[in-house]
Amino acid sequence: MPQSSLIIFCTCPDRNTAEALARLLVSNQLAACVNIVANLISIYSWQGQIESAEECLLLIKAHQDNYPAIETALRKHHPYALPEIIAVAIQQGLPDYLHWINTCTPAK
Repeated sequence: MPQSSLIIFCTCPDRNTAEALARLLVSNQLAACVNIVANLISIYSWQGQIESAEECLLLIKAHQDNYPAIETALRKHHPYALPEIIAVAIQQGLPDYLHWINTCTPAK
């Protein structure tokens, strides 16, 4: 049975931004749950330089049909010029949990 749930990764510059984005997504029923992983260190190339930053990581669980609306909301409200927004299909998981994700996030 093909799954219809996604986990979307998005890094944020700080906890306040992460919480605001998480609450926005959940309150608008775009995501069933958003975990915030604090104290993440990112090392990346940006404009020809190697950069390092302490960030928070959002782990966003949602129905795949809501991805376009989630991407739009993140791009609109995220402070980064180029936010990390990466979606991965959930291939397997506890069936009841996956059902809960899809029940909480009706397709928009």
